[in-house]
Amino acid sequence: MNANTQNTNTPPARQQMRGMMPMGGGGGPRAMIRGEKPRDFTGTMAKLIKYLGAYRVAIIIVMLVAIASTAFSIAGPKILGNATTKLFEGVLAQIAGTGSIDFDYIGTIILEVTGLYFLSAVLSYIQGWVMTNIAINITYRFRRDIAAKINRMPLKYFDSTNHGEVLSRVTNDVDTISQTLNQSLTQIITSLTTVIGILIMMLTISWQMTLVALIIVPISFLIITIIINFSQGFYKRQQDYLGHVSGHVEEMYGGHNVMKAFNGEEKSVDQFNQINNVLYDSAWKSQFLSGMMFPIINFVSNLGYVAICILGGYLAIKNAITVGDIQAFIQYVRSFTQPITQIANISNIFQQTAASAERVFQFLAEPEETPDPADAVKLSNVQGRVDFKNVHFGYNPDKIIINDFSFYAEPGQKIAIVGPTGAGKTTMVKLLMRFYDVTSGAILVDGHDIRNFTREDLRCMFGMVLQDTWLYNGTIMENIRYGRQNATDDEVIAAAKAAHIDHFVHTLPDGYNMVVNEESTNLSQGQMQLLTIARAILADPKILILDEATSSVDTHTEVLIQKAMDELMKNRTSFIIAHRLSTIRDADWILVMRDGDIVEQGKHAKLLAKNGFYAELYNSQFEGKEI
Repeated sequence: MNANTQNTNTPPARQQMRGMMPMGGGGGPRAMIRGEKPRDFTGTMAKLIKYLGAYRVAIIIVMLVAIASTAFSIAGPKILGNATTKLFEGVLAQIAGTGSIDFDYIGTIILEVTGLYFLSAVLSYIQGWVMTNIAINITYRFRRDIAAKINRMPLKYFDSTNHGEVLSRVTNDVDTISQTLNQSLTQIITSLTTVIGILIMMLTISWQMTLVALIIVPISFLIITIIINFSQGFYKRQQDYLGHVSGHVEEMYGGHNVMKAFNGEEKSVDQFNQINNVLYDSAWKSQFLSGMMFPIINFVSNLGYVAICILGGYLAIKNAITVGDIQAFIQYVRSFTQPITQIANISNIFQQTAASAERVFQFLAEPEETPDPADAVKLSNVQGRVDFKNVHFGYNPDKIIINDFSFYAEPGQKIAIVGPTGAGKTTMVKLLMRFYDVTSGAILVDGHDIRNFTREDLRCMFGMVLQDTWLYNGTIMENIRYGRQNATDDEVIAAAKAAHIDHFVHTLPDGYNMVVNEESTNLSQGQMQLLTIARAILADPKILILDEATSSVDTHTEVLIQKAMDELMKNRTSFIIAHRLSTIRDADWILVMRDGDIVEQGKHAKLLAKNGFYAELYNSQFEGKEI
C-alpha cells in the first residue's frame, strides 16, 4: 500500500465494473462467463417443483381436467370410425340393392362426437384459466421474493454485480419461467395423456398396426435426445449473455454523460457488439437446433404413416379390421406424432426455463446480511458517543485496507476526517453505518457494539449527506420527507428553509409539488445536494455523517450551507469528510488518514504548526501541489 494508490478503498469487483465503462480495461461481461459450471438441470427443476408446492391442489386439478379433456378428444375418432364403417356398409348395400345408408345412426354418432369435442373444449378452457392464475401467482411470488432478497443482501454484492444482471433476473428470467408454466406445463400433461390414450385406442383396433406406429417413438426420442444434448449448453449461454447485454445497456445508459465526455461511443458500441454477437451466436444455434427437430421428426412420422397405410389396406382386404377402424387408426397415428413433437419442443423450452430458474435460485441463495440479534439493544436516549476500537477491515479478507483504527468521539463533537483519495475515509462511514462489518475489532455507539443493534435502529441514529446525491421520481416535498416519513408539510418546509432552499423551490414550476424526473435532470447538481441536506435536517438525528456535503455547490451557497450545518451540528456528534480543508478549520478534532491508518490527529492550528502530512495537504490546496 502507498499514498499514491488510487481508490484503495473501493471494492475490487466495483473496480472491475468500472473497467466495463468505455474508458475501462479488460473487465466486463465477457469475463464473467469464464469458469461457468455446467447447469444442474435436475437440481434446478427439483427446486422449481418444490417452489410450486403451494399450488399442488390447483395443479392436481389442472392435471385431472387436462386428462379428462384429452380423453374426450381421443374418444372422438374411434366413435367417428363407427359412422365411417356404417356409411361404407350402407354404400355397399345400396350398390348391391340389399339396403340403404342408416343416416339416423350416423347422425346420432355425429351428435355424440360433437358433444365430446364440446366438453373437451370447455375443460381445456378451465385448465387454461386455472394454470394462468398459477403462473401469474408464481411470477408475483418470484418477484416479491427477489425484491425482499435485495433488501436482505449485503452491500458488497451490489458492489461486485452489474445492476443489469439483477434486473435481468427480475424481468427476463422470471418472465421465461412464467411463460413456461402458463403454456408448457399443461401442454406436457396433455401431450403425455394424448400419447397414452391414443396408444390404448390403437391397441384396441390392431396390435400389428400399433407395433408399426411404435417404431416411430424410439427413433423420435433418440433424435430429441441428441439435439437436446447439443442445444443445452447454447440455451444456458443464451440466458447468461441476455443478462450481460441488459447489464451493459443499463450501465451505458446510466453513464452516458461520462461515455460521451470521454468519446467512448465507439468503444461502447464495440463492447456491445462483442456481447451481442455471442448472444446472437448462442441464440441462433439453440433456435436452429430446436427447429431441426420438427422436420426430422415429421419425416420419420411420415415414413411410419406410409407403412401403416399399406398394412391397414392389407388387413382390410383380409377382413381383419373395418374401413372405419382404418380411418380412425390413421387419425390416431397423425395425432400420435403431434404430441411427440410437442414434447420435443417443450423439452427445449424446459432447457431455457431451467437456465432461467437456475439464475433466479442462485440469486435467492446468495449469502445475506447476518441477521439482527434476537435480544437487540434498544436505546431510549441516544447520547452520540462513538468508539472505534482496533478496527481492521478489507473488502477482501486477504487485503486489509483499514489497519488497527482506534478513536473515540464524545457526544456533540465535530470530527473531521481528511486524507488523500483512497485513504479509507468513506470506508469508515460505511463501517459505521454497517453497510459492511469490520473484519476485526469493534465500533461502539454509547458503549454498545453496533452489531448488537438492529440495522434499522442503528441507522435511525444517523443522518447522512453524501457526495453522490440520490433522489427518486417524486415531488420535492416527498423527496425531503424521505428523511422522516411522518413529517408534516410545515416541518418539511422548515427543514428546507434551514437548508436555504425554500427560496429556489418557490421559483420552480409547482414549487414543492414539482416532480423530480427519473434521472433528476430537471434539477442542478447543487440543487440536488441541497435537497439531500434538507432531508438530513428533517431526520433530526443524534449523529451526522457529511461526506463532501458541499462539494457540488457554488461558493455563495456553500457559505449558506455551512451556516445551516453549524446550527444543525450543535449538540450532535458529527463526522465530516472533506477534501476542501478550509471547510473544517473549526472542527473539534481532525483525523488525518493515509493508507487506512490515522497518521495525525488534533485541532487545525496545532496540525498546521506541526508541519506534517496535514500541513502538506492543506498547503497543497493553495499552492497547486498534488499529493
